[in-house]
Amino acid sequence: MGSAFRGNTAINDIDELRAHLAMLLRLENIGVLLGAGASVSAGGKIVKEIWNDFLTEFAPSAQWLLTEGFVNDRDIDTSTKDVPNLELLSDQLGIALAEWERVTDPKLGEGQSVRADIHRAVVKASLLNEQWWQSPGGVSLDDHGLRDHRMILQKLTAARQPGQASPWVFTTNYDLAVEWSAESIGMSVINGYLGNHYRKFSPQSFDLGFRNTQARGEARFGIYNIYLAKLHGSLTWKEYDGNYLEEQAIGLWPEIKSFLNGDTDKLGSLVLPSAAKYMQTVGYVLGELLRRFAEFLARPQSCLLVAGYSFGDEHINRLLDSALLNPTLQLVIYLPEFTDLYDLSNLPAAVHRLLSLQSPRVTIVGGGAAAYLDAFARDLPEPIVYDDDLSQLEKRLRERDTARVPNA
Repeated sequence: MGSAFRGNTAINDIDELRAHLAMLLRLENIGVLLGAGASVSAGGKIVKEIWNDFLTEFAPSAQWLLTEGFVNDRDIDTSTKDVPNLELLSDQLGIALAEWERVTDPKLGEGQSVRADIHRAVVKASLLNEQWWQSPGGVSLDDHGLRDHRMILQKLTAARQPGQASPWVFTTNYDLAVEWSAESIGMSVINGYLGNHYRKFSPQSFDLGFRNTQARGEARFGIYNIYLAKLHGSLTWKEYDGNYLEEQAIGLWPEIKSFLNGDTDKLGSLVLPSAAKYMQTVGYVLGELLRRFAEFLARPQSCLLVAGYSFGDEHINRLLDSALLNPTLQLVIYLPEFTDLYDLSNLPAAVHRLLSLQSPRVTIVGGGAAAYLDAFARDLPEPIVYDDDLSQLEKRLRERDTARVPNA
């Protein structure tokens, strides 16, 4: 099962870990934060792979970024681990493009092409599977690329008790892995957009939910939807007259394909933040989603499960740092790079800070493949454990903790 710790206490076997997760999933508020690594099993790529593809496929654009001072020598050296923040890079380039347009600088055209190439690398990695974009019937259950996502969503929703809120899924990814997974199993997704033919961003939709009007008593067990907040945007969001709309994947595919083929440098989808329009549009949408994330972390009796996230986004890291001021928040991190609590030298600074607290409210699971998304999906307990085995598992954990306390 790899290496796992709760605070400064080792978790020695998989039953112990699942017992701990089973208790956490009983809390009032449950959320998952998925990063780029969570989409690898579905055909996605981590940030380092996206950047390396950009350096290889668009070498002249990478050289232009170096010449103009947007990146340094280590950034374009594939032998190093240095990867620029792609959102920040695009934002800085957007600011420069706005100024060059104002003064009619001859570098404007080149800069626009380079930014389009950055977007192409990101979009290509976010497609996951081109066939899914072209399928009128959605993703088939026979396609195992989204198996882990389906399992996670099913286990999270099945764990909810009568009257408890639906789980949240927060993601930094632009892909549609969560939406396609939920749709393939008939699960509703509330993602901030309302409407059928004109789906406009309406954040009040996050305050709504689904329920079975025929169910009574214990039949109300479980819930019927998830809340999805895509903290960096989505391939299916488009801007019209200052508003953001969500469009169907199959309808957007011809435009995306034309963009990837280089037929055009313009893509209407929100791929990366645009500095020129941030305050009017992107700032409103992404700002609202980040507010919902911060609000979730401040709720009493909450648990956030983190998988596939490399801790490379400082604005999210700051929220996670401050979230532990909530005395009832539990944080579970699946991080393949983690090996031992007493050797944190190779971990991101944000993880180092969280683990240095040695708080029993922070659980980390590492050890390479033992912390990949498929392992995370398997580790989440099956619904049957809640009724038949949870009390025994809780008793076992209490006895273990009591035995470790001197003079208890």
